[in-house]
Parts: sequence; C-alpha cells; structure tokens
Amino acid sequence: MAKKLLGIDLGGTTIKFGILTLDGQVQEKWSIETNILEDGKHIVPDIVASLKHRLDLYQLTSEDFIGIGMGSPGTVDRDKKTVTGAFNLNWAKTQEVGSAIENELGIPFAIDNDANVAALGEAWTGAGGNNPDVVLITLGTGVGGGVIAAGNLIHGVAGAAGEIGHINIDPYNGFECTCGNKGCLETVASATGIVRVARLMAESYEGDSLIKAAVDNGENITSKDIFVEAEAGDRFADSVVEKVAFYLGLTAANLGNSLNPDALVLGGGVSAAGEFLRSRVEKYFLQFAFPTVKPSTKIKLAELGNDAGIIGAASLARQFQ
Repeated sequence: MAKKLLGIDLGGTTIKFGILTLDGQVQEKWSIETNILEDGKHIVPDIVASLKHRLDLYQLTSEDFIGIGMGSPGTVDRDKKTVTGAFNLNWAKTQEVGSAIENELGIPFAIDNDANVAALGEAWTGAGGNNPDVVLITLGTGVGGGVIAAGNLIHGVAGAAGEIGHINIDPYNGFECTCGNKGCLETVASATGIVRVARLMAESYEGDSLIKAAVDNGENITSKDIFVEAEAGDRFADSVVEKVAFYLGLTAANLGNSLNPDALVLGGGVSAAGEFLRSRVEKYFLQFAFPTVKPSTKIKLAELGNDAGIIGAASLARQFQ
C-alpha cells in the first residue's frame, strides 16, 4: 500500500487533521476543539489521543506514514520542534511539541509557522500550481504571509521572513500597529484595519452612504459589510475598498519587484471578496511594478480555503521520504 502523509493545522479554536496521499490529495480530515486551559497543557496530549483514535478507526499503523507535519502559531524552532509565545494557545513558555508526538506515535515529525505552512499548501496544490516561486498574503484578523523561492520556504535569520503584514505603507501618517511601528499593512488591510480605514474616511465624506451612516451612528460594521455595500453600488464603501486595494497593490508590487514570483496569492477571510478585490489589487500592482515583473508575476486568489493549513503541513512531512 502506498504510504501517506499526516497534516495538522493547530489553531486557537480548532485543531484540524488530514490524511493525505503523497501528491497532496486529502483522503480523510477531521477536527477537534483546542483546549487552551491550564497554560495549554492539554493541547499536545489531545493531538496524540485524536491521532491514535483515528489511526485505530481507519486500521492504520505508523508503518503506513512517511511523516507528520504541523503548522502552529507562535515562534517555531524547526530543529528542536518547539513552539514559544503562541499566546492564543496560552503557550507563553516554550512547549515541547515534536518529541512528545514522535515518542507516542513513532512517526517522524516536522513543524513550521502556520502562515508559512498555509503558503506551502497553496503553492503545492492550490493557486500556486506547484510552482517553485510563490508568495501568499493572508488577509484575516491580521495580515500574514509566506514566501517560497526556488522551492524553499524563506525563514530568514531569526525566522521572521514573510512578515508581510509589517511592510510599511504609511510611516508618518499611518495607524499605530501592535508591533510598535506606525503604518504597517496590517493596520489597513486586515479585517479590523479595513473598518479603521472606513472610520477615518467617513470623517470627510459628504454624501449618502449606508456604511458612512452606520459608522457615524457608532454601529459595529465589518469588512464584509463594506465589500457587500461596495459591490451594491455604495460610493463611500467603494472608495474604502479602492484605498485598501491601493495599499495591497503597492505592497504586491514591492514584493513582486523584490522576488518576482510566479504568483502573489491573496488568501484569508478578506480574500472571500474575490475578483472584486483581486482585480483592483492587480490594477495598482501593474501601476507600481517593474516592467519585467508586470507580465511575469500574477495576482491570484487562494483556492484551498480552510484546507491550506493541513495540506501545507502534510507537505512538510515529504522531507522524510
């Protein structure tokens, strides 16, 4: 029987698992809740228990697998297979992850940062089309990303490569960022950042708009509300989307000019705005990109959705072949 890969996508609310073929097809997937109580001490034992239960259920043994790969939030030490500072998991201190899972299951284990792992997934079987040069920009509660160049995930000297959310787009007049700087992309292109842009622009907008009225009335609006109304013809909402697309297109051009990947892939919750957002980002990308980069680097939408994490995680385990 052909050997398989196991992928684990560790998140603050759920842990997703997948059993995959060597070419990245998901055969089985399931998830469990993440128990972050008591400094997250239950997380690794819960992962081990769930894997053992499922392998029994599917009548599989350690012999059936090449390896296990996992994506985790926080600072990941790939060699020691530990995670530090994953605050949404209550893992403030360094956690032994790999040794515990390897000892219990007898299957080789690899781990990387969750944003990097999602990039590997999209590059392998998603929008990246298995091209060796792909950049993923994830637009969610924050803005993250991963850079794959010549088939390798770029980590940098301290593991901070691919911090696309902290590319600066407005250093003097920008919003304060959680990282301590001012004007990071994350402050204007994350789900909360887009709402922040709307609040600022509403101050000077004259004219009828459901979104402006909602902002002025102190109602809770979401980035999704802004995109929905923009598509429906709300001119104020449309101007907010245009501004956000400008920032994303400028960032995409800078990434394109630095790396010239085959594709810059937009993923994460905000990318659900689809072609309406992609085409505008592309417009500004083409305005700011270097002549050779314009025709050779494409702006694409992510294709794997919630499966990017387990597919990318499983791809880490291919190193054990």
